[in-house]
Amino acid sequence: MSSSRTFEDKQPQRRASSGFEFLKGVGQVTGGTLLSITMLASSIVAGGLVGLAISFRNLPDVRQLRNFFPSETTYIYDIKGKLLASVHGEANREVVPLDRISPNLKRAVLASEDSHFYTHHGINPTGVGRAVVVNAVAGGVREGGSTVTMQLVKNLFLTRKRAFTRKLAEGVLAIRLEQILTKDQILEMYLNQVYWGHNNYGVQTAARSYFNKSAEYLTLGESAMMAGLIQAPEEFSPFASMKLAKQKQKEVLGRMLEMNWINQQEYDDALKQEIKLGKIKSFQGSALPYITNTVAQELAKKFGREALLKGGMRVQTTVDANFQTMAEETVVKWHKSLLGQGLSKNQIALVAIDPRTHFIKALVGGVDPKVSEFNRATQAQRQPGSSFKPFVYYTAFATGKYGPDTTVVDSPVRYQDGSGWYSPRNYDGSFSGPMPIRTALAQSRNIPVIKIGKAVGMNRVIETCRTLGIMSPMEPVTSLPLGAIGVTPLEMASAYATFANYGWQSAPTVIARVSDSSGNVLLDNTPKPQLVLDPWASAAIIDVMRTVVTSGTGKGAAINRPSAGKTGTTSSEKDIWYVGTVPQLTTAVWVGRDDNRQLASRATGGGMVAPIWKDFMEKALKNVPAENFKSPSQFPRPKSN
Repeated sequence: MSSSRTFEDKQPQRRASSGFEFLKGVGQVTGGTLLSITMLASSIVAGGLVGLAISFRNLPDVRQLRNFFPSETTYIYDIKGKLLASVHGEANREVVPLDRISPNLKRAVLASEDSHFYTHHGINPTGVGRAVVVNAVAGGVREGGSTVTMQLVKNLFLTRKRAFTRKLAEGVLAIRLEQILTKDQILEMYLNQVYWGHNNYGVQTAARSYFNKSAEYLTLGESAMMAGLIQAPEEFSPFASMKLAKQKQKEVLGRMLEMNWINQQEYDDALKQEIKLGKIKSFQGSALPYITNTVAQELAKKFGREALLKGGMRVQTTVDANFQTMAEETVVKWHKSLLGQGLSKNQIALVAIDPRTHFIKALVGGVDPKVSEFNRATQAQRQPGSSFKPFVYYTAFATGKYGPDTTVVDSPVRYQDGSGWYSPRNYDGSFSGPMPIRTALAQSRNIPVIKIGKAVGMNRVIETCRTLGIMSPMEPVTSLPLGAIGVTPLEMASAYATFANYGWQSAPTVIARVSDSSGNVLLDNTPKPQLVLDPWASAAIIDVMRTVVTSGTGKGAAINRPSAGKTGTTSSEKDIWYVGTVPQLTTAVWVGRDDNRQLASRATGGGMVAPIWKDFMEKALKNVPAENFKSPSQFPRPKSN
């Protein structure tokens, strides 16, 4: 640099300029001697630091930074590793080690912020002295003079209020920090801590946002542009003004050239490089909000909300993004179809579970998450109607006294109900006389299931429901077998999945695995199935539900392979269901209205929901080989008790 340049010419680089250049410039401005200004600055700085060391004994203990873990963004992926969403609090950050940060960026930042970083001990007396003189002349705080170490302790420990005492506090803490951490440790912490604009904290999220690449691969031109953002990131952001961003980039490159950290050719090439911007990602929503919101709820419940927002977890879900998208598209398609059939304001929820693992494979909580984020698959407590009946018949089978071909009489009956009498009716108002349980379920007769429920005891039915994970309030009333309780589609899918796995159950989950940003496993949901139901009784209820599909109310759900299921329709047609399964996949589909009003006269699960289930399952099982269920004869029948 020519010695004829004035102090004003050097203004863009002044924070990172050498002490000699600065003092020479100040001499030109003030007319004082180099020696007098140096002595003045050194005296003020030394005196201030000694005074602060005595007066500010309550400064934070920097030794805690040995174990400091900055808040990090949590990332949620599908089962194949596709990023679905990022979850964070104020700080959108992904921590990376120093050796995975481009050398271009490290040099650019130091050139811009602290060119003497590797030679000073926390403070740069010349830089601080310069700031003292400038501020004294200005009559207030106008210039910082902070080193990278001072900026780091300010960001971590101190307020952002510009004051002389805070600047001295920065100096004391910086000196202390340099005594316990290496230079590389401090630089790594700084680069991962600093704010780069647009809610990006740390180099990695900033590099991905600004240039759609890892910080490891930033070019010299990109690095200089990023380094120029630090002082005023939103103002000089290339998203806000490419002109201002290029101006700051040129200043940083000029400083690097001045210091011989790059040559003229590198300088020229970096300025000419075309900058390809990425996208502001930190405020983007999830493409699959029903999945990612369910994941976030599970994580908050398991680890706490603080860990979710700041813990930097890497979450692998059980869901394939393409499969989930197919499920959502199916729901949208049938929503429109049902509107055409007169079911106005209908909502649809769908949950698909692998019965062998209880991993959730698809979860759709409504027609459009942009309109309503309420997740009906996990949060809506709706009456299951006749899809509750298999729980009653399973309970009977588990006693050993009943089997699929046990006869029950469909005839008028009356039960005392409090101070009055309860006389159940079948959906069509008729009575069909003696019939096997298989037929009673296939035709969804109400009176037989109530008789069986009364015979085995309603409390036993409730125990079965609890075992299956249905936790809604239940009373052992006569009408319980008709499904007059509240359940979620997730609970129904999980319960039927346990039947399909012959009594073996794992907790249903949408999370396969959680690790921290270093790869340490925090949660491994590898299935650990437990036998919670009687295998013979489970196989028997599946066998009976196959008849529902082949010759009963579920014929509309028939697919080209063995399946079992049950329709559900509540009184006044407020809730209609179909819950069905093959050995590899169990799916519950619910249709209703959020205001809990009637869908349409004569709307039934068999007529309107079974076709939705069929459509989804045919797509879901397109490349999956057909399998048969195990026969009840393969399991020992429980002894009568």
